[in-house]
Amino acid sequence: MRVVLSAQDIPKKWFNIVPYLPKPLEPPLDPRTMEPVDPSAFLAIFPEPIVEQEVSQQEWIDIPPEVLDVYSLWRPTPLHRAKRLEEYLGTPAKIYYKNESVSPPGSHKPNTAVPQAYYNKVSGVKRLTTETGAGQWGSALAFACQFFGLECEVFMVRVSYNQKPFRRILMETWGAKVVPSPSNLTQSGRKFYEEDPEHPGSLGIAISEAIERAVSFPDTKYSLGSVLNHVLLHQTIIGLEAKKQMEMVGDYPDVIVGAVGGGSNFAGLSFPFLRDKLEGEKPNLEVIAVEPYACPTLTKGEYRYDYGDTAGLTPLIKMYTLGHDFVPPLIHAGGLRYHGDAPLVCLLYNEGYISASAYKQREVFEAAVLFARTEGIVPAPESAHAIKKAIDIAMECKRTGEKKTILFNLSGHGYFDLNAYDKFLKGELPDT
Repeated sequence: MRVVLSAQDIPKKWFNIVPYLPKPLEPPLDPRTMEPVDPSAFLAIFPEPIVEQEVSQQEWIDIPPEVLDVYSLWRPTPLHRAKRLEEYLGTPAKIYYKNESVSPPGSHKPNTAVPQAYYNKVSGVKRLTTETGAGQWGSALAFACQFFGLECEVFMVRVSYNQKPFRRILMETWGAKVVPSPSNLTQSGRKFYEEDPEHPGSLGIAISEAIERAVSFPDTKYSLGSVLNHVLLHQTIIGLEAKKQMEMVGDYPDVIVGAVGGGSNFAGLSFPFLRDKLEGEKPNLEVIAVEPYACPTLTKGEYRYDYGDTAGLTPLIKMYTLGHDFVPPLIHAGGLRYHGDAPLVCLLYNEGYISASAYKQREVFEAAVLFARTEGIVPAPESAHAIKKAIDIAMECKRTGEKKTILFNLSGHGYFDLNAYDKFLKGELPDT
């Protein structure tokens, strides 16, 4: 079953969860003074409209017509009922998924890349720098920059640069310059590069390189694909559409599941529904973040202030962290190899409004292959973490007889990840 909204049903506003938080969000701190950072300090790397959204207390923020015009190339995205998967599992549960893989770059990432490119363009910026893990974010920003005439430079974590050449080619096709990170172009990357030219890299290192480049050149700003409030805000278009689609079929989820690296696709789907839980309308709603066992930020990290990058160029951020110098194992879910998580997601986890699970790589790919063979879509390794959890919940329902409604975010397709699937099918994928 496929639930489709009309083009007229694209949400015209983003939802901001900040007014509904159970307690105020801890502010970023200046590491030198340990005092809260004035929002104006962020203007060195972000344009003014983005900084305003980052600290906004407004519940609803208008989506500019120019952004809606680009969104209309693929939005609204379909909601699917995974009936073939349900039948294979023999579960009484209903499994729905929001299909964000239908965007031109193949993931949820353009939901924020497009508005970020737009706000930079109208602010007079000529060039954006960024980092990317698996390449989904870099692809999305390269795509978005083309619509607004911006140059784009992407520091791609070296292990993913080597594992996923087609993502690099896609970014370059959209006009981006792609650099394997760590590189010798920046002071942040050079020390790692000189120690080991084949250093696998990490998102933390790539963020340092991208920020350093942004502050080193005129008319250049930095763009981030996850973690910060404005990014999660833009992604709520996913959950807003999903709520309308669930209403169309007369259903509401008992459980919402999303993969978490930085937190954007998870928050994008869940935050509009979490409002109902925070308001007491749906107190029993379960919301589950799923992460890799190899990078277990929520399940094993510490809730404290830490840098968002490896070199310590960012303010200190209150989040669950494995330490900003943590370099994760070389798993194929490159988008989930981040040492921290979004402060909004971390606060809600710490306050008990969401829970978290972690899985090893091979069990995630087992779920991904099962999904591909029943539903026909080859999922991104990141998305497969959510699929694995949805399957486990459905199988628990089979044991108990409960008829739960499960909703997860298919955050992207895995057609550029076939090398990882090949290793799994040959039995060569490490169980990290």
